[in-house]
Amino acid sequence: MKTEQIALSPLAPGANLSLTVQRFGEAGARPRVYIQAALHADEIPGMIAAHHLRERLTALEAEGRIKGEVILVPSANPIGLAQKVLGEPVGRFDLSNGINFNRGYAYLVPKVAERIKGRLTNDGEANVRLIREALSAELAVWPTHNPAEVLKKTLLGLAIEADIVLDMHCDSEAVVHLYSHTRSAEEFTPLSALLGSHAFLLADESGDDPFDEACSRPWAELADRFPEHPIPFSCHSTTLEFRGEGDVAHDLAGTDTTAMIGYLTLRGVIAGEAPKVPSALCAPTPLAASEPVVAPASGMVVFRAKVGDRVKAGDVIADIVDPLTGVVTPARSENDGVMFARILIRFTTQGARLAKVAGTHARRTGKLLGA
Repeated sequence: MKTEQIALSPLAPGANLSLTVQRFGEAGARPRVYIQAALHADEIPGMIAAHHLRERLTALEAEGRIKGEVILVPSANPIGLAQKVLGEPVGRFDLSNGINFNRGYAYLVPKVAERIKGRLTNDGEANVRLIREALSAELAVWPTHNPAEVLKKTLLGLAIEADIVLDMHCDSEAVVHLYSHTRSAEEFTPLSALLGSHAFLLADESGDDPFDEACSRPWAELADRFPEHPIPFSCHSTTLEFRGEGDVAHDLAGTDTTAMIGYLTLRGVIAGEAPKVPSALCAPTPLAASEPVVAPASGMVVFRAKVGDRVKAGDVIADIVDPLTGVVTPARSENDGVMFARILIRFTTQGARLAKVAGTHARRTGKLLGA
């Protein structure tokens, strides 16, 4: 393992930050895999998974079994990791401006299209090399105005030339689920099965330019812009949601790590016998078919449905109890599907999201992600 420290913009004079990057295998080898944890800095399940992953990769490297290159960032957000309000960590949003650390990544397609126009050939591999060079060149001149944007540029710079990107997150309370590009469904179906995922959510564009889409979307959109030239989809990126905030345990992280190592073995990044892929717990479904259950009233939240439960449209997933009047208002699912996540706090206000149900029929449009 080779470890490097990348200096970031200081938060203030003398308040310096750096990003720790750990590299395994031979630099430049393919397939190249980029893995990061805790971009939302208060989501620790991915961070403990990265700890176990580092141990496994170190042992595999000593055995000479890493055939590609693996880049691991075990704690991707030092800005968010340092943020607290009244003792509570706030790692999802930049306190300086309220912007989500997993939104607003560079959308490079228009400028990259200008760079490669007239230079593409009938050689798909050559086109991939050309596009990767153009992506890196455009990212290099992407302007940054604050420390969080410098962090985003740095992380994307580490990932943008990878073949596979795994971005490890968690929800409030949840079962394992994945987000990815529609054209990566086949690629990540084995990983979804190995992880025992309960929802595998797909979109061409979910809105607000999250990290995983900044890596993957350019390949789909450039292929559509230049259909006369072969442009293989060359960066499969996924957001892995490792259950809920409180699910920080060695056994869970070990299970998740075994699944990721198995997937990387299937993909030829790691040498060895590929694991048998179990039957999947879910099929890929459109992110646009995942709908929030919204609180119909304000009050205490008493859930009737557990994460992972299958629900029907009209099922009561929670009671909202008014603490003053005692009135109980049912909160119902609007569609059939799996309730894969729910809020952690047991008090809500009318109109707030309580839970997420992954359905099969796409009904939503516009921005598909939460805040």
